[in-house]
Formats: sequence, structure tokens, C-alpha cells
Amino acid sequence: MILDRIVASTEIRVVQLKENYQLDVLKEQAKPLKPPFEFEKALRGEDIAFICEVKKASPSKGVIATDFPYLQIAKDYEAAGASAISVLTEPEFFQGANAYLLEISEQVMIPILRKDFIIDEAQIYESRIIGADAILLICSILSEKQIRHYIQVADKLGMSCLVEAHDETEVEKAVKAGARVIGVNNRNLKTFAVNIENSVTLRKMVPPEIVFVSESGIKTPEDVKKIRENGTNAVLIGETLMRSGDKSQEIKKLKGL
Repeated sequence: MILDRIVASTEIRVVQLKENYQLDVLKEQAKPLKPPFEFEKALRGEDIAFICEVKKASPSKGVIATDFPYLQIAKDYEAAGASAISVLTEPEFFQGANAYLLEISEQVMIPILRKDFIIDEAQIYESRIIGADAILLICSILSEKQIRHYIQVADKLGMSCLVEAHDETEVEKAVKAGARVIGVNNRNLKTFAVNIENSVTLRKMVPPEIVFVSESGIKTPEDVKKIRENGTNAVLIGETLMRSGDKSQEIKKLKGL
């Protein structure tokens, strides 16, 4: 299964990270965000917020963007009114890099989500060092205890956690772990099948005080309208925007402007 292979690859990266840096060194270098929790604040607007993704490739689609001016893409998103930016840093399956996030964080003002497979505390400090305002925690690869602990670590750094679920059991796990931002992935990470009705159905399980994000498979203004009417706070959109020649115009179209 692809997810198992990604986690196995990530475990190797974690070993390398710990070989290069002692945990105490990472903790020392990771400076807390001031003001804190800007990512989750940015998703609480009057209208549905857009988290726009900088992504070169994916396991299900292969290379999405052969031409990949990642910094300009991020600037275009910001100029078009994105509330936050998601940056893939997983190198093997998504062709991401920490350097992308670091450079983007130095050039844009809106919050940045590090989209990766967090399986160790050391990665959280690394995320802050490279400029992330938020991290992704995936329920299907973490226990409730791990999620709760990682949220606590991130809290001390002023970082938000987008806790990602796919089904009722995982949503329940995220709520119990104390997530303040829950994203429902419309893509099944085991089969990669996509259905936006997944987040429509699971919205009712998430208390209103928790920020609710719909992720993946959002392609049309009608999709956004359906999710907006369901009380969703934000959408995370990657492939649709990455394949668009005019990202600013595509965002306006999706927003129904």
C-alpha cells in the first residue's frame, strides 16, 4: 500500500534528521511564533477560506507540474486572496522539499501549512525551523495519544495542527485528541478514490467551535458552494489550482466571483 511505503520512507528521513541534529538542538533552534496560531485564525473568516497548495507531484497523479516556479505560485496565491498556503515537503512521493517551504515563508505574509507525514516529535521542531505556521497530523498513521502529544508540542511553538481524518472513527479520534482544526480528506489514502460527499457527511460530527476543513477533490464552483453551505470553514485545494494556467482567475472562479 502506498501509505505504508510513504511512512517507511519517512521513518528513514526521521533517522537521518536525528543523526544530523540532536533533539535538544532542534528545540533550541525552533523559535515560537509570535503572534501564535495564525493559521487557525486565518480560517475563521466570514466566508469560506482557501488553503492553496504548492505541489509538484503526487503518488496517484504522478508529476502534476513539470514547470514548478514554487515561489511565484505562492505569491500568486497570496495576491489572489488565499487565506493560507500548503507546501508539500515530502521528497520521494510528492517531490517536495523543505527548501520550498523555507523560501516561501520568507516571501509571503499569510500562514503556511507544512504538508508532510509527521511521525516523530523532531519533525515538529524541524517544521518551525523551516518556517511553518502549521503542521499536518494524519489520523490513519498516528494514535490518539501521539496526536494529543504532538498538538501539545506544537502549541508551545505557537503552531497550529490540521488533524486529518477520513472516516467517522478518525474524526472521533481527532476530536478526542483535542484537535482545534480538523480536516476531512475526501481522498481515501488507501485506495486514492475521491468523493467530496465524504466531508459533507462527516461535517456533522465536528463541534462548531472546531475549525472544519474539506480537503481534496474540489474542482468546481459547485463543489465549493456545496461545502460552503454545509458550514465548512475552509477548503484545501491542490491539483485543481496546480493544473491551472491562471491560478488567480481559477481561485476567483472557484469562489464564485
